[in-house]
Amino acid sequence: MNRRTMIRNHTPLLAALLALAACQQSAPAQPPLAGAAIGEEFTLTGETGEDVSWSDFDGQYRTLYFGYTYCPDVCPVDTQRAMAGLKAFEQANPELGAQIQPLFISVDPARDTPEVLAEFTDSFHPRLIGMTGTKAQIDTVTDAFAATYSIEEANEAGGYLVGHTNITYLFGPDGEPLAMLPTDEGPEAVAAELEKWVR
Repeated sequence: MNRRTMIRNHTPLLAALLALAACQQSAPAQPPLAGAAIGEEFTLTGETGEDVSWSDFDGQYRTLYFGYTYCPDVCPVDTQRAMAGLKAFEQANPELGAQIQPLFISVDPARDTPEVLAEFTDSFHPRLIGMTGTKAQIDTVTDAFAATYSIEEANEAGGYLVGHTNITYLFGPDGEPLAMLPTDEGPEAVAAELEKWVR
């Protein structure tokens, strides 16, 4: 894994979220992120070029990942595992699976045009929606959703990496944070986590 492509989750807020999740593991009836201050309304540009807002998905569960399509290893692996887990959950629970809307927000708007995002998301799940926006918009959204990113200096060829947190969040129908999907443990673990909270 190219460790320069992600930022370890050492920010105080993320550390607090992980501690909250650990404290609540003994009470499975309560989602690990219940009550966490993660998320707010936003509007970004979707992969069709039209505006997409957080509230567009009211009444649906949502998975959310921040990354970028040029990521050499972390984003494709995380996205593949999350979407494979979602597909497994959909197969076992078609009605519940249909209530989950997967979302991908790019933190590299300079390269991730709507067309590029569409090609990326279509590779992993037919319902995965890609979004991006201006740097100011992305900064606001990442702050609201406890994510971070940093764009590295371009090399001589003009290429660059983007460091970012690699958390796949699960949100409930009211936009409330529920859990972090264990993409590091593989699709089966993702499906099992969805099974716990999507009802």
